[in-house]
Amino acid sequence: MNEFVEAFLNLEIAAAALPILWMGLQQTLLLSALTVPLGITAGFALALLSTRRERWVRWPLMAWIDTFRAIPPLVLLILVYAGLPFAGLEIGPWGSVAIAFLLNTGAYYAEVLRAGIESVPRGQAEAGRALGLKPWQVWVFVVLPQAVRNVLPDLIGNTLEVVKLTSLASVVALPELLFQARQAQSVTYNATPILVAALGYFLLLWPFVRLLSRLENRQLAGRR
Repeated sequence: MNEFVEAFLNLEIAAAALPILWMGLQQTLLLSALTVPLGITAGFALALLSTRRERWVRWPLMAWIDTFRAIPPLVLLILVYAGLPFAGLEIGPWGSVAIAFLLNTGAYYAEVLRAGIESVPRGQAEAGRALGLKPWQVWVFVVLPQAVRNVLPDLIGNTLEVVKLTSLASVVALPELLFQARQAQSVTYNATPILVAALGYFLLLWPFVRLLSRLENRQLAGRR
């Protein structure tokens, strides 16, 4: 038991590692603040286009979404980080993570939002047009609010996954929380910094997990 405490719950090492872990947590928050809005924006654009009736527009977009949902995000990140320099594009860790996460998370957000848009009865849009609303006003004030509300638990769940995916950025040496924890571990030869990093992720995401559970329970209660 003492060996376990020494290896995983060493308070002295945890206290010494806190400054570097705090720097990593700040990078994780900054990375999340970048990738989540990018993913949602790309998802909205792809979802709106994929609901068009023209097959020449819809089918290529569906293939695009399916492709980047099927490729593991770690593989995609490595391909972008290691592959683009051969094309003469040196974008660094931040650019690689932004592009890879934009492609991956945008595809997932697009599928969620497309399902939300298609869940809104067509009569809602027709009623908006009958009231004299312009096409963009119908989308902004009638369709999209209902679509987002219908898939809100899925959007929050997807956002949680995006924040957790930021830990993959350690693979390209971006100094987020996991990278800093591994650096501290390599210096101290102790797993306590990894455990502290796990606690940091838990404290960051647990409120959203509880919110997601509440929304899911509310949806289930509304269907009964």
